[in-house]
Amino acid sequence: MELLSYTFFLLFLISGETVCANAQDRRTKILTHHHTYGGFRPTKLFVFGDSYVDTGNNPMALASSWKAPYGVTFPGKPAGRFSDGRVLTDYVARFMGIKSPLPYKFLRYGPGKLRYGLNFAYGGTGVFDTHNMLPNVTAQIGLLQRLIKARVYTKRDLKASLALVAVSGNDYTAYGSNNGTRKGLPAFIRSVVNQIAIDLKKIHEMGVRRVLVNTLQPVGCLPIQTVYSSYKQCNETENSSAKYHNQLLQEVVTTLNNNTKDSSFIILDTYSAFNTVLNTKAILTGKPKLSLRACCEATRSDAKCGSLDKNGKELYTVCKEPESMFFWDDVHPTQAGWRAVYLALRSSLNRINA
Repeated sequence: MELLSYTFFLLFLISGETVCANAQDRRTKILTHHHTYGGFRPTKLFVFGDSYVDTGNNPMALASSWKAPYGVTFPGKPAGRFSDGRVLTDYVARFMGIKSPLPYKFLRYGPGKLRYGLNFAYGGTGVFDTHNMLPNVTAQIGLLQRLIKARVYTKRDLKASLALVAVSGNDYTAYGSNNGTRKGLPAFIRSVVNQIAIDLKKIHEMGVRRVLVNTLQPVGCLPIQTVYSSYKQCNETENSSAKYHNQLLQEVVTTLNNNTKDSSFIILDTYSAFNTVLNTKAILTGKPKLSLRACCEATRSDAKCGSLDKNGKELYTVCKEPESMFFWDDVHPTQAGWRAVYLALRSSLNRINA
């Protein structure tokens, strides 16, 4: 049986911001605060998914997100985000005009912060189990259900809330690791998207009024892929698989919306947003195109960003200006990258007004 071309699955489990200039940061706040969504102004954000939205749930002893140099831009030390700083969750919260929701694992330490919602996302997870022993998206939703049963959140809370669901490729990594075949990939993609639809519907039926879900990013443009072309071009074969995932996702979201009274489900087109940022001149650097390599790179094939040898020596290098790079490590954007993606996503977010 022919094994998959592992270029698509060389994504290590997505496991798990240069400080913006003050003026730039102020402009972002002006652009993003106090949107009313056509009369709907959510006050809570519930987050489910993987490292693209995880803000600190992964185990400190295991995740690179809790090791230097992660967090060097924000908050200045490792804090559980798989970036040098802020990630997508932080920018969606900013768009809503609220603080970024507390990671679920800190629930008992910050009960006073529950008014902003909770982040249930764990880096490295998917809609199915991905062999990292952390809760998949369905299990993450179950954590919120338990809190609802315990009356931590009321029906009124849920009606005033927004959910963000991020699925960024870990299911496909696990599929490749399990000797999945290229022939069987389309069927597996369909099963992943169908499960996403089930999860989205479940969140909405719990009472959450609006549900956002991301498209799969252009995985062929991640540094773990572009390294094979000396970071000169994306792998379009792998991007075609992402496009198929996204096509199916659009179809199931359309069906979900047709079966609800209003457009409760909103797609955040991260595929197009990544491409826009990577191919638009001057968004970050003023150059015709952004680099497809990572800011933080391993110096050995058996290492990754954040790795140390047995003597504590760093097995990675970090670029001088993370704010000029789109990618932080092999698969995750920098804070500057996420901010640029967020700005490119504003049209998707503004569709909530319709």
